Amino acid sequence: MDGFKIFHNGRWGKSRAALQLLRDSNIEPVIINYLNDPIQESELRSISKKLNLAPSAWVRKNEKDFKVNKIAKIIHDDNKLYKAMCKYPKIIERPIIYRGEKAVIGRPPENIFKLI
Repeated sequence: MDGFKIFHNGRWGKSRAALQLLRDSNIEPVIINYLNDPIQESELRSISKKLNLAPSAWVRKNEKDFKVNKIAKIIHDDNKLYKAMCKYPKIIERPIIYRGEKAVIGRPPENIFKLI
C-alpha cells in the first residue's frame, strides 16, 4: 500500500505509535514533520475535508500556543483558524494520517486501521 502520509511529531508517543502501526502493516508513509516544514493553508483545508471535520475539531486547545495567542477567540472563524494553524503548528492535533481522499487522527493510534 502506498500513498500514505503522516503529520508526525516524533517527540510524542501517540505519533510514534501510529507510525509504528503503519510500519507493522508494511506501510512506509511519507513523514511530514509539520513543526519543521511550513504548512500551507490549502493543505490544511484539504486535510479538513479528508477528515470531514471543521478545523476547530482538530486543534489542541490545551496547547500553550493556543492559550497564549488567544486562539479561542477565533475558534469558530475557519479562515482565521487556518491562518493560526499555519503560524502556530503546535496547535494542530497529531498525528494525522491520510491517503487519497480520507484521513484520520491517530488518537488512538488504532484509528489508522480505518484507512488500511
